[in-house]
Amino acid sequence: MGISSSERRVVITGLGVASPLGNTAEEMWRNIVAAQCGIDRITHFDATAYDTQIAAEVKNFDPGPAFPSPKEVRRADRFSQFGIYAGWQALQNSGLDLAKTNLDEVGVFLGSGIGGLQTVEDQHKILLAKGPGRLSPFMIPMLILNMASGLFSMFYKLRGPNLATCSACATATHAIGEAWRTLKMGDAQVMFAGGTEATIVPLGIGGFCAMKAMSTRNAEPKRSSRPFDIDRDGFVMGEGAGVVVLEDLEHARARGARIYCEVLGYGNTADANHMTAPAPEGEGAARCMRMALRSARLNPADISYINAHGTSTPQGDICETQAIKTVFGDHARKLAVSSTKGATGHMLGAAGAVETAICAKAIETGIAPPTLNVDNPDPQCDLDYVPHTAREMRIDAVVNNSFGFGGHNATLILRRFTG
Repeated sequence: MGISSSERRVVITGLGVASPLGNTAEEMWRNIVAAQCGIDRITHFDATAYDTQIAAEVKNFDPGPAFPSPKEVRRADRFSQFGIYAGWQALQNSGLDLAKTNLDEVGVFLGSGIGGLQTVEDQHKILLAKGPGRLSPFMIPMLILNMASGLFSMFYKLRGPNLATCSACATATHAIGEAWRTLKMGDAQVMFAGGTEATIVPLGIGGFCAMKAMSTRNAEPKRSSRPFDIDRDGFVMGEGAGVVVLEDLEHARARGARIYCEVLGYGNTADANHMTAPAPEGEGAARCMRMALRSARLNPADISYINAHGTSTPQGDICETQAIKTVFGDHARKLAVSSTKGATGHMLGAAGAVETAICAKAIETGIAPPTLNVDNPDPQCDLDYVPHTAREMRIDAVVNNSFGFGGHNATLILRRFTG
């Protein structure tokens, strides 16, 4: 008789990021704990004509070490470069020796909310200026959002389950949750999972400006993303990628892996309500958190920290607060709840994986990261948001929330590994 899915345990053994606060998980974590902010004026292009002129850009980024050749770098859109780099970082961090691993048992779930928007923009200019005969033969492979996952598997010969999730800002959290489910079912031994995004381009910034979704606090970039604050006026776009290595516990033990934490539960629900607005009172988010708690076999009182989706939008922050109070009842007042998007900006399809890495470091170090700029909390946002300064505390189990346009909700539960 084999091991049942309920008996299989899944742990995180590697973390990789490309982020506005650093291009390793350790560097990013140090900057988050130090309450640094990665948001500034846009440098990728001249944004003076746009309502929003600020974003959280990845700096000093060199994808070269993660790619087999400079030619392959040039054939990958920036979003794929981020994702492959973060996967390579996670591989290095995990200590996994691929030469001693059955690569049929190693999979990749690496998604993106939007995909190769820079390639779309560049190639459309060529089409208009020079005609269809001058379009690149690499245009389609560069822009399709599954290519980060596909290329990473090709470069590292990973032949296990492979797909790309796409659920807007819930993309990466869904990728990790579905990878967890794949490992629980015994369909792989190791999974690289996360998300990647590169939308700080004219079309991306212009489109979100047209929706009136982003902050226009251009004169104060470091104070522009203000989750749960009464003066918040929209999210601030970020870019980058996050990838975690998920591993069957017995496989991790057999190779003596460092274990950051255990993935215990996963929730996945739909609001079925509106294209962009959350369901009233966060009803769909509440069901998602309850599903995750149920699959983790935990009670609300077992959770000590929540990494909130907390995008700094007027409706979203209120609805998430309401959902937390619905699910956790009196215990909601005892929870540390923070949004790290005040520091990183909103990395869209990459956000959930970067925040999973943050949660893993929070468990490892016993530090709850702060929410920046929550100077005057909205009266309807009345929980403990760990304002301004990181907090030392025992963190045994955490909830990581991600919610996306289209009504997509995803929740992960991570727990301190106890053997």
